[in-house]
Amino acid sequence: MTARRPIERLPTGISGFDDIAAGGLPKGRPALVTGTTGSGKTCFAIEFLARGILLFGQPGVFVTAEETADSIRWSAASLGFDVEEWEREGRWIFVDASPFEGEEPVKTVGAYDFGALMARIDHAVRRSGARRVSFDSFSSIIGRFTDLGIMRRELVRIVSGMRSLGVTLVLSSERTDEYDGISRYGVEEFVLDNVIVLRNVLRDERRRRTVEIVKFRGLPHRTGEWLFTIDPREGFVVIPLGVARPPARASLVRVSTGNPELDQMVGGGLFKDAIALLTGPAGVGKTLTGLNFACGAAGADERCLYCTFDETREQLVRDAASWGMHLDAMEAANRLLVHADYPESASPEDHFMHLRHAVTDYAPSRIVIDTLSSLERVVSTRSLLDFVIALTTMVREREITTLITAAYTGQSPSGGTPSGGIDIARVTDVTIMLRYVERIGDIQRAIAVLQARGSTHDHAIRQVTIDDAGMHIGDPLPRVAHVLSGSAALTEQPPWPAAPDAAVREPAGGAGGDQTGPP
Repeated sequence: MTARRPIERLPTGISGFDDIAAGGLPKGRPALVTGTTGSGKTCFAIEFLARGILLFGQPGVFVTAEETADSIRWSAASLGFDVEEWEREGRWIFVDASPFEGEEPVKTVGAYDFGALMARIDHAVRRSGARRVSFDSFSSIIGRFTDLGIMRRELVRIVSGMRSLGVTLVLSSERTDEYDGISRYGVEEFVLDNVIVLRNVLRDERRRRTVEIVKFRGLPHRTGEWLFTIDPREGFVVIPLGVARPPARASLVRVSTGNPELDQMVGGGLFKDAIALLTGPAGVGKTLTGLNFACGAAGADERCLYCTFDETREQLVRDAASWGMHLDAMEAANRLLVHADYPESASPEDHFMHLRHAVTDYAPSRIVIDTLSSLERVVSTRSLLDFVIALTTMVREREITTLITAAYTGQSPSGGTPSGGIDIARVTDVTIMLRYVERIGDIQRAIAVLQARGSTHDHAIRQVTIDDAGMHIGDPLPRVAHVLSGSAALTEQPPWPAAPDAAVREPAGGAGGDQTGPP
């Protein structure tokens, strides 16, 4: 009995796709890429050929059955691919099968077939030595027939011809609904070995593109829908870039948070590859903590990327100056890069791509995200989770110490649930909680470290004061309860004597963040 030959994989080179495809498309076998209007089918077909030329030196043939060759050239140029140069070099060949203007559907009379078209494709493949063929879109050409049996027969003929040429085919096809059926005519998915579905779903007034591998005949692959975007700089990008790759090692190097007292609370600073989550209500000191973290990078001769979704760059510079931090000087010294962007300005996947570009270009050793909760104004819970997973995947691979701030609404004792309802603490290494503590006529601040993986940490709930010099962490707060629930309060009257008017005496600085007296 002849041993079964293993099926080889052909890496597509499309960012993140080969991760979910477990290495690439089955080599020498046809793949159907189907989707609704605007889902990215043509972009996938272009990228498949372009990445083959750029990364693997494999020439390609593009069969255009809907748009003109000029239109494909223009689309490719918008993604940074110079198709005209590749054409001059003989590495990219167009076979134009687009219909003439006003052409009527073919009435199936006699033995009409695609023999002439296949002869042109065969000639282009042999002349260029192509290893890849993109056919976009098959629906527009097969739709000229009115008989499903003829459609299936001609599709089988095209697929068989491609196999005999030894090329890997990506054939795009349209579908009419995002979650009902695979293709428009219902025959393509049964003829082709591999099926990939692209979706462009409108939810909560926002578009969300996903890619799903429905089947790879004879080969394993990752299942489910994966978020993707079409980026002007990187093209078709699957987010969160497939799956997280575990780091080769766990760092033992400690880095300062920029606050000596907080360093002591987390066990001597954060590990270099740590992701820290800081939660707290508005005004409690999250941004100040992030600025301290950024200044700690400058003091250690490192770079920090500070991403704010709450303020403009000018507002952040002004706020930092009130605590004696000069962000302009830090940027001039190439120790800080401020990225300020309102959530409404882009989709979550595009926000991620902006961060990825900044990380690639600036190469920071630290990142501050302040505040993640602002994205909840424009994204769904699932989209926010995808953003967090993509972010943590990126920073872990690069050993970037990361501080993420998030608002707290009392939904989770772990302190890791912003209003969107996802428990971010599950994917972070250190969880720090800032809270208000109420007493009669006064509001104080408190801080606690809930977790610090791989490190001993302070279990006390400590008093926090904020003044012109910044944040100060003091002694443990006595008689404080319900801090984890977000409704912390002192359990009895303060021990100091009452003022003559029987009111509780305020410590120096009054109510707010600069108290210096005992709690």
